[in-house]
Amino acid sequence: MANMGKDLFKERKEKIYGFFRDEHYKPMKFKEITNVLCIPREDKEEFKRILEELLSEGKVTMDVKGRYKATAGELKVGTFSGTQKGYGFVIIEGEDEDVFISAADVGGALNKDTVQIIIKDSQTGKRREGKVVTIIERGKSEIIGTYTKSRNFGFVIPDDHKFGSDIYISKKDSMGAVTGHKVVVELTEYGGDGRKPEGKITEIIGHINDPGVDILSIVKANGIPMEFPDEVMKQVENTPDEVLDEERVGREDIRHLQTVTIDGEDAKDLDDAITLTRDGDGYLLGVHIADVTHYVTENSPLDKEALKRATSVYLVDRVIPQLPHKLSNGICSLNAGVDRLALSCFMHIDKKGEVTDHRIAETIINVDKRMTYTDVNKIVEFHDEETCAKYEGFVEFFDLMQETAEVLREKRRKRGSIDFDLPESKIILDEKGRPIEIKPYERNKATRIIEDFMLVANETIAQNFFWQETPFVYRTHETPDPEKIIKLGIFINNFGYTIKGAGDEIHPKELQKLLGKIEGTPEEALISRLTLRSMKQAKYSIKNEGHFGLATQYYCHFTSPIRRYPDLQIHRIIKESINGKLTEKRVNHYNKILPEVANQSSICERRADEAERETDKLKKVEFMSKHIGEVFEGVISGMNTWGIYVELPNTVEGLVRVTSLKDDYYFYDEERYQMIGEHTKRTYSLGEKVDVIVTATDKILRTIDFEFPSEDED
Repeated sequence: MANMGKDLFKERKEKIYGFFRDEHYKPMKFKEITNVLCIPREDKEEFKRILEELLSEGKVTMDVKGRYKATAGELKVGTFSGTQKGYGFVIIEGEDEDVFISAADVGGALNKDTVQIIIKDSQTGKRREGKVVTIIERGKSEIIGTYTKSRNFGFVIPDDHKFGSDIYISKKDSMGAVTGHKVVVELTEYGGDGRKPEGKITEIIGHINDPGVDILSIVKANGIPMEFPDEVMKQVENTPDEVLDEERVGREDIRHLQTVTIDGEDAKDLDDAITLTRDGDGYLLGVHIADVTHYVTENSPLDKEALKRATSVYLVDRVIPQLPHKLSNGICSLNAGVDRLALSCFMHIDKKGEVTDHRIAETIINVDKRMTYTDVNKIVEFHDEETCAKYEGFVEFFDLMQETAEVLREKRRKRGSIDFDLPESKIILDEKGRPIEIKPYERNKATRIIEDFMLVANETIAQNFFWQETPFVYRTHETPDPEKIIKLGIFINNFGYTIKGAGDEIHPKELQKLLGKIEGTPEEALISRLTLRSMKQAKYSIKNEGHFGLATQYYCHFTSPIRRYPDLQIHRIIKESINGKLTEKRVNHYNKILPEVANQSSICERRADEAERETDKLKKVEFMSKHIGEVFEGVISGMNTWGIYVELPNTVEGLVRVTSLKDDYYFYDEERYQMIGEHTKRTYSLGEKVDVIVTATDKILRTIDFEFPSEDED
């Protein structure tokens, strides 16, 4: 069998597959099979390769005891998503529709396990159903939850309600935890066949009533590292607090240019600074980005930790930085009044918004003013006298920024760039971490100026390095699935809108036109959100596949290396390129490492987004728990078979359960996106304004329950 040719290998594989399919075959382990088939020692590696191919092709499966057997039916591999009620779904990469798994067919799988399933025969038109045949890999070895103490043992109720079971903890494995402690549990037994999972407590996070413990639990549950390793902090100790004389050598000195940063009031990690002057009838825009790679050298402890984190995480009560504060808030941050190292992109922009020329340089800068979005907006939108007087000498500069940004924005609009203006939540906490106010975080002219400048810099850099044909990390956004656009088209027809090209490959301009038509209408927020949901998720990739949402063929993330690893990574490539050091050896090196950088960055971005969503939901639930029994006006934002979602003006969303609609039996008409009363014919439609009463909140499930007031209620 050793060193066999392809044809012989295929022939042997078919014979071995036939062995498994024989009616007299009983499931056996690897060693038993090799003994029965008399496989020589020198051929066992080739035999193992045959088994691996049969497994990957779905022709053979291996159970938890390591026994092989032939499969019967279509085999798929995916991620199991559990529910509290025992059943679940398997999400298969590359397939839009997940597979339903009944409680009887779960086979001991727990939430986030990688499983192998057989697709059951099903009637046409019904959703696919499957059965778990193999648990390939456990998704979690640690669980975060709340401990309850009994006399001789305890148990932990997981924060992840999809886990589907509480966890038994023996007294000796409890670390002295008491009822109400949030804990980290290491799973020792995964349960199954009626047995509960078992575990031991490895960390007590704190009591559920202690400030910050709730959010810390979410951080731990998402596997986001908090503390930096000792070797990282030792490297940071040797980092200077200011730019050294020898670090200035060979850099372009642009400290004489009028330079500002514009950020939120609370921001401390300032990545980007702006210079801008007129250039004939156009503009010379400089986007200057912190030169983080000067301090975070490749393969150093700092670099490895930065890649592990891949992004800073911005939560409602804290920031978990990609880099230690001495860098992120210190020497790398473009603070006003001090010299800083930067990587600069100078762009000549004509009056049509086209970048006619550009250059990239390593620079030394000194920011004149640390501006906030609030103050800049007061100047460019309201020409507030007091603020203009405070920043005398900079007012014309900001007006020129506004003029340039409008030119760039108009160019993007003409090509079809989609601008989603959905309000984000701004949650204000007191000193104990309790929410005292929730309101929409609105964009203004100042935030849009910076967005416009960062977008054009990111596009310019991406286009430059695409045509150089160097290894690179791009930010890509694929064309939406036609089926989702068709569904969106059906829905918006209810409001009198249409989309051209739905069903074919749609152009982003059509979605841009739709968003323009709905601007200022009651259904704007709803249709904007559904349009966003119909699109694919942006990701990092080594292939330049374009960005659908921005309607551009070239895009990357260049402007935030303090908080994003892809930006930091491409800075290295850019600097080596402009200094003539991108040799064949380095090109091969980048070709080797960049796929993992892109993948890790995409994974960590999703992890951070999930943690941010969960903390926001938690604080919204906590806020609304103080308003039980109160009436609010909201808009119907979604619906399904079990209820109607209503969003309040402060961005809080809750559910009116169908079971609470006592006046009739209601059913969900999916085609019309309406909830209809069977007898009264009363309809509830998406976008409809309604009053709701807050009836219940659940911090564990992070849900808010609403009800519609009855007609006799005031």
